[in-house]
Amino acid sequence: MNNPLLQKFETPFETVPFDLIKEEHFLPALQKAIELGKEEITKIKTNPENPNFYNVCEAMENAGHYVDVVAGVFFNLHGSNTNEKLQAIAKEFSPILTEYSNDITLDVELFSKVKAVYDRKDSLNLNQEEKMLLEKQYKNFARNGALLNDSQKDEMRKIDKELSSLKLQFGDNVLKETNDYLMLIEKKEDLSGLPEGVVEAAAHVAKEKGHEGKWAFTLDYTSYVPFVTYADNRKLREEISRAFGSKAFKNNDHDNQNIVKKIVEFRDQRAKLLGYATHAHFVLEERMAGNPDTVNSFINNMLDHAKPFGNKDVEEVKDFAQRNGFTEEFMGWDFSYWSEKLKMEKYSIDDEVLRPYFKLENCVEGIFKVANLLYGINFRERKDIPTYHEDVKAYEVTDESGLHLSVFYTDFYPRAGKRAGAWMSGFRDQHMSEGKDHRPHVIIVCNFPKPTSNKPSLLSFREVTTLFHEFGHALHGMLSKCKYQSLSGTSVYWDFVELPSQIMENWVTEKECLDLFAVHYETGKKIPPELIEKLKKSSNFQEGYGTLRQLTFASLDMAWHTTTPSEIKEVSEFEKMATEKTRLLPRVEGTSMSCSFSHIFQGGYSSGYYSYKWAEVLDADAFELFKQKGIFNKEVAKKFRDNVLSRGGSEHPMTLFKKFRGHEPSPEALLKRAGLV
Repeated sequence: MNNPLLQKFETPFETVPFDLIKEEHFLPALQKAIELGKEEITKIKTNPENPNFYNVCEAMENAGHYVDVVAGVFFNLHGSNTNEKLQAIAKEFSPILTEYSNDITLDVELFSKVKAVYDRKDSLNLNQEEKMLLEKQYKNFARNGALLNDSQKDEMRKIDKELSSLKLQFGDNVLKETNDYLMLIEKKEDLSGLPEGVVEAAAHVAKEKGHEGKWAFTLDYTSYVPFVTYADNRKLREEISRAFGSKAFKNNDHDNQNIVKKIVEFRDQRAKLLGYATHAHFVLEERMAGNPDTVNSFINNMLDHAKPFGNKDVEEVKDFAQRNGFTEEFMGWDFSYWSEKLKMEKYSIDDEVLRPYFKLENCVEGIFKVANLLYGINFRERKDIPTYHEDVKAYEVTDESGLHLSVFYTDFYPRAGKRAGAWMSGFRDQHMSEGKDHRPHVIIVCNFPKPTSNKPSLLSFREVTTLFHEFGHALHGMLSKCKYQSLSGTSVYWDFVELPSQIMENWVTEKECLDLFAVHYETGKKIPPELIEKLKKSSNFQEGYGTLRQLTFASLDMAWHTTTPSEIKEVSEFEKMATEKTRLLPRVEGTSMSCSFSHIFQGGYSSGYYSYKWAEVLDADAFELFKQKGIFNKEVAKKFRDNVLSRGGSEHPMTLFKKFRGHEPSPEALLKRAGLV
């Protein structure tokens, strides 16, 4: 078979030829790629020369190129444009890939070569990036079982294979439950309170799904969040909230309860096999935080500051609701609704007042202008670069002198084959080989409202913030200037990876930034200064509640990964115990966060969800310097680019942060910004 995944890509910048790739190409391509990768590994093992950094570490870094290509394309499509064929392939694809990875990390001869280099590391005169690569490779072997005996290695292989399948199954179940739900509304009075744009979008979804003349709401964030925020019909708010909260928690074919327990059990077995007390101890060894005690201490410290403010926020909303005639028990599906009304009363501002100023295309142009002012880079759409869906756009990114830096893809609208949420990923990471700098191919994927027949895609302020957040990750990938792929771009500690994304969110409330792109989509007038002032004043609205929500997820994550699995009898009861200290509203029976908590059970955030809040400490401290010198100050931007964005994981993150900021991060800036002091 002439498999396009295994040929040199004859496309602009060697981008993925999506137009040539079919589902049936993936498994044969993976098997051939693994065969080629194993041949390269065999050459390293059988090299008669004495092991040194270049014939072992660099050679390993460059091995398995086609495996990276095939897996990169497959998993990106599986997340953003999947179908039943890809989902079926994934069940074979993931275990094969896991087995290949295990074959390398459990290879005694290969590890002995790496260890021979590692044992002489102090006498090798390596530069900083070379030292990091050697350290990373040695730890990768050790943390994946290279020091185990043969029977333990066999056990490790079985565990990894099981985990690979379970994580995929978890994600597929969440996606199916999301896609299976549809709340059809037939009476116009049931739409009371909903903004015009939300109603139009619901009519559009209904028509797409064969229910013309009705209105359809789904569990996609772009549909669910506006409904629970604005719909006057409390009964329907409760219905969709319960559906959202019970995803994969219904004792049906798509139930994730046993899968969650199995994932936790296998992770615990794996950690103990490697000599760690818990999965969290294993994970946090490779994080800035270092260990569970530091993380729990951080969570508790933030909780001590935020809980009084969180309680105050909830009481304020409850009182407001009661003053306005609300007499029921105050539940989760009431909070967003009454909170939005209170925000409107206090600041005369809500998402619907702001939305007309945030046309998606203008916001995208806005982030491009911000990137240009900070880093001198330019974006030009390229219609000749193939994409995997008509909604996807491709851009060439160049520096001030016109030199090519990156390819940048955007994929903004929800669809049936796309998981919820927003993320940044890549089809090729930046790296150097044979004297050539291979520039990255980066993508951001979001789920923003689709344009309707008479209205463009208009974003909420939260969605604009999401766009800037993911673009910050993209900059981290696009501006990378490292030698080794495994250290480039976003290949950094997980509690450091959110710094480049979260710092970008700060620009969204600055007038100087908003003036670049926030114009009314009908009149073309800039967002009024008084609206920006209200936006700024309201930016800390309900911050105590928001912080407690994040700490709830972080606490739940840490509980799952520090508790002995045999002590966990039932998902719902365990969740209740784990989130007791952060809860501000009554628990809803029949719902479970864990069963759709994709970040920790499908993605890479297990024992790492705290890193969102941790990175807020970093970003608040880092942005202070921009505020002092000017938010578009070229000197500060250059310092951030040179010491953070371009360096990837080539040096320890604390060292990089201190090089930029001049001191270790302090939580004071975050507490001050959040109004929690």
